[in-house]
Amino acid sequence: MNATTIMEIKPALNRYLRQFDSCFGRSTTRQYLPVYIQGQLSALPRKSIEPMADAAGIPARNLQEFLSLFRWDEQRLRNQLQQHVARHHSHTDSIGVIDETSFVKKGDQTACVQRQYCGAVGKKENCVVSVHLGYATPDFFTLIDGDLYLPKETWDANRDRCRKAGIPDEVIFRTKPQIALEQLERATANGLRFGWLTFDEFYGRSGPFMRALDQRGQNYVAEVPVDTMLWTKCPDILYKAHSRDRSPGRQKRYPRLKVKNNPPVEVRNILTFSPLLRKQAWKTYHVKDGSKGPMVWQAKRLMVWRADETGLPGQPYHLVIARNAFDPSEIKYFLSNAPESTPVEILLRVAFTRWTIERAFEDSKTELGMDHFEVRQYRSIQRHLILTCLSLVFLSEFCLGHRGEKSRGNGLPDADGSGETGAVVDYWPALFAEIRPDHQRCVYRYATAKRKSSTLPSSPNDPEITCCRNLSQKYNSLLSESLIAL
Repeated sequence: MNATTIMEIKPALNRYLRQFDSCFGRSTTRQYLPVYIQGQLSALPRKSIEPMADAAGIPARNLQEFLSLFRWDEQRLRNQLQQHVARHHSHTDSIGVIDETSFVKKGDQTACVQRQYCGAVGKKENCVVSVHLGYATPDFFTLIDGDLYLPKETWDANRDRCRKAGIPDEVIFRTKPQIALEQLERATANGLRFGWLTFDEFYGRSGPFMRALDQRGQNYVAEVPVDTMLWTKCPDILYKAHSRDRSPGRQKRYPRLKVKNNPPVEVRNILTFSPLLRKQAWKTYHVKDGSKGPMVWQAKRLMVWRADETGLPGQPYHLVIARNAFDPSEIKYFLSNAPESTPVEILLRVAFTRWTIERAFEDSKTELGMDHFEVRQYRSIQRHLILTCLSLVFLSEFCLGHRGEKSRGNGLPDADGSGETGAVVDYWPALFAEIRPDHQRCVYRYATAKRKSSTLPSSPNDPEITCCRNLSQKYNSLLSESLIAL
């Protein structure tokens, strides 16, 4: 980052934040927006209210009241942020990514906290969980929405406890898939269009959630659990009773499945026992180049059917079974409602785009302090999540605009496999580290590019891998190494 780029940071941030002025009725409230955002973008080791206020030279109480008491429209701020992303980053190959993250919290006073599975530590812990919607294009990704998950038994059933934590009466228990659907509806209402959606097996387990996406005509690639029940052959359906079945007594419901049909089976057994899949050879695909080397997966595809809410088969789905080429014991199962002519490599590319929201969570926590909040009230946490999305969009846009065309290697290996496959992955220091007073600056250790010795054979790649690599370049596949951070 040269001196010219450093001098552009604050004017660019001021122009960016000016478009959200209408969300704040008073200038005395509006003045704290840049203070909060600059605090998140700064090099402070802890980005909670008190350190950010001290760095800005204002009382900490002012920022506390900015989150909790001051009147400003956080819902309008979120809508305008999504409209901004729609105006500047719309793309026919855009992918929406649904996932959740968690924040470890002690005590029982923080809104929505309870002992539950916490992905941040990989076990059950006292924590708060939020559901998020990410947006990714070939050269840009960010978070565009976030909502707290309100547990049913410990919070929704105790409205007095909810009121003490500032949870409005209209905020009731919703399942995480229901929250994700509401976020998707808000985003589309604000002009965002998703060519695809992708999500993990928690959401892929929810039949109502996936049927709602089918009804909206939204293409998706969902990872599904190993016990998902599917038909490998569409079962026959009876739509009316035959004369021999019209006997007195209990009337059967129609339409219904014929008695003589193959039963649905678990996806893990489809891989093991299905003759249709056993006849197929594994095809190898180069998904992308990661920081630890190329990601190469082998896949098989089969058209299958899933039961709807009435127990009858619906439309055909793609079942893509993928295994890690370097660790065949790692197997993933994906279900997609895309047209039957969709190539497997496209389905894999969408499925593995889930890394973008994981990277967005990591950047939001490590660089923007998304998990550093020390407030307890519901509104304060919700506002903090939206402001973090605001900061992340600016950070992603600024990095996109200043990364340059040839400033470094593109992250792809050379023909002999010895290229820079993971350079500058973690080169993302805080934007405002360079413009703070000398005594407040922090020293960062930047990751440096290292040329790795060739571990791949010198002979040309497998034609299928090369073909898929060319395809991924054609579609500008989302590579974590393609984003140069400041």
